[in-house]
Amino acid sequence: MTSQGKRAIDQVLAESFRELVCQRPIEKITIKEITDRAGVIRPTFYNHFQDKYELLEWIINHDLIEPIKPFIHSGLIVQAMTFLLINMEKEKEFYMKASKLEGQNSFHSIAQNCIQNLLAEVFEEHSNRKQPKYEWLTPERLAQYYGQSMVFIVIQWIQSGMTISAQDLTELYEYILSHSLEDALGDL
Repeated sequence: MTSQGKRAIDQVLAESFRELVCQRPIEKITIKEITDRAGVIRPTFYNHFQDKYELLEWIINHDLIEPIKPFIHSGLIVQAMTFLLINMEKEKEFYMKASKLEGQNSFHSIAQNCIQNLLAEVFEEHSNRKQPKYEWLTPERLAQYYGQSMVFIVIQWIQSGMTISAQDLTELYEYILSHSLEDALGDL
């Protein structure tokens, strides 16, 4: 199968899954329901994804992470965050329902892993293999720190009903990133 054919099947499965998530909790959705709605047989699903959690990860990577990579690699973090949030707003119902997934394969952990992988790639790229100012502060730890903070803000936004705009949330996130704890305490 060509990569274009594989991608088309991935898209069909993802669309089927998105529709089902808007109707029922992810935990209750079966692979059979996904494949029936997509019009493919079950083995096709397993040729593309291990389980529905890997499909959710694919959706996050495909719909949210891939589109912001050029911004991140160019150092345009604010624009990347805005673009990511706008894309989430377009699929508001899906992300609001998906964010309720808890447990071992929680939405939070899947999203955080996706963001951390992107950030680790960027930090590693920018480290230039030189001796860091702080040896303990590795690209992996930086990716974890910023990944956790970004996902925390995004999850809180989703779970509050996305009541503020993507631009306003980006502005708040930029404030948090650029100000110290002492500054924040002074601004409360």
